[in-house]
Amino acid sequence: MARRYDTNDATDRVTGLREAASAVRRGELVVLPTDTLYGIGADAFSSEAVADLLAAKGRGRNMPTPVLIGSPNTLHGLVTDFSELAWELVDAFWPGGLTLVARHQPSLQWDLGDTRGTVAVRMPLHPVAIELLTDVGPMAVSSANLTGHPAPEDCDAAQQMLGDSVSVYLDGGPTPGNVASSIVDVTGDVPLLLRAGAITAEELRKVVPDLEVAN
Repeated sequence: MARRYDTNDATDRVTGLREAASAVRRGELVVLPTDTLYGIGADAFSSEAVADLLAAKGRGRNMPTPVLIGSPNTLHGLVTDFSELAWELVDAFWPGGLTLVARHQPSLQWDLGDTRGTVAVRMPLHPVAIELLTDVGPMAVSSANLTGHPAPEDCDAAQQMLGDSVSVYLDGGPTPGNVASSIVDVTGDVPLLLRAGAITAEELRKVVPDLEVAN
């Protein structure tokens, strides 16, 4: 049966984070709050756990799972061919609502879905998420909803949809934002906005004036 912890309660937060970290290391699924929406997460390097995550959402491999990290320094071990413009976006908007699509290190032993050699990576601006990610390392995290249903802004909505497919729920109350992250592809010479979200094209262009917007 799923366990749920109130991370706004000091004692519950300590216990919940410990139990969530243990669950991730066992290859189980957890739900965690972020600065945008609630996410369902698993160990990014466990192909079985990532497969379970996709199954819990009813999502196919054609929609690979993004990765959340607890520090920009983690990028050095995950991505390659990361441009100066990409680093400028990191410096300006991380932690926060910006997901970057980059080429991942070919040596990485993970299976996030059909990624074609890329990874969508973000550092969330949420203390509970950062603490968990700092403890367990990179996590595959997707919005904590069934595919085709609204993404949850609170733990109740996530638990109603995902139930006992998740081992641990970390309840941080309503998320501070209710908009998904913006997604920028930095694999080419010019950054490409794939999805407008928490950060507008205008804000992004203050850092990368040549930003293009996908049709």
